[in-house]
Amino acid sequence: MNAEDILASAGIHVNLGALTLGGILRVVLLVLVGMMVIRVLLKLVDRMLDNSKSLSSLKVYIRSVTKVVLWFLLVLMVASSLGIDTTSLIAMLSVAGLAVSLALQNTLSNLAGGIMLLVAKPFQVGDYVEADGVSGTVSAVDLSYTTFVTVDNKEIFVPNSQLSSAKVVNYTALGRRRVDLSFTASYEASTAAVKGAIREVLDTIPQIMADPAPEIWLTEYQSSSIQYTVRAWTTAADYWAVYFAIQEGVRESFQRHGVEMTYDHLNVHILDK
Repeated sequence: MNAEDILASAGIHVNLGALTLGGILRVVLLVLVGMMVIRVLLKLVDRMLDNSKSLSSLKVYIRSVTKVVLWFLLVLMVASSLGIDTTSLIAMLSVAGLAVSLALQNTLSNLAGGIMLLVAKPFQVGDYVEADGVSGTVSAVDLSYTTFVTVDNKEIFVPNSQLSSAKVVNYTALGRRRVDLSFTASYEASTAAVKGAIREVLDTIPQIMADPAPEIWLTEYQSSSIQYTVRAWTTAADYWAVYFAIQEGVRESFQRHGVEMTYDHLNVHILDK
């Protein structure tokens, strides 16, 4: 069985005997010119990707796909010059591609999600993010999975197909966060005394930003206490340090200034009959 019979059994019809010396030279010239064109086009693609910040993270993958497509087109042109029926070849490759895509459906879905994340960039490595029920610092963004490290040092791998369609809350991207806390004080304590006690604590925490200035507001009259709300801005990295410093400091400051920090309670009166 010769080469023509083998190709014919695969559904690819070719007439190698019809090739002449001139035809072979044309094929060789086509291959050489095609290789030069592919090299030039790849350089243009590299230049375009280098100038695009949004596609810089996808440079390797886009270049690889472009290279495969260009070589595939060159192979089809060479096959056509050799007298091979490229229609059958394309049909075979289409069927094979369909089978592979069905077998790798989940992988391709994660791959598409990874490309969307790398292009849109809702977060980057080092950001503290909440998405798809997971909260943590992003340690790696790959094409298939994104890796989170939680505050208790757990490493979580989330498929990109889920992240690309989920609501993402990025606590780091804007550089600063606002700490919102509420405290209650008794009705006997004056508003000025309560605000002064809280202000004393805020002035001792260096991580709190001066602009915007921290705010203290009387926000609600409750059944047995008055609620005060504190709003202070800090960097995203210092958020929890400021949060806990205010919590601890206000309790001690209230004690020093004689401000009662009330809580809900129930008085029971027993009547003698």
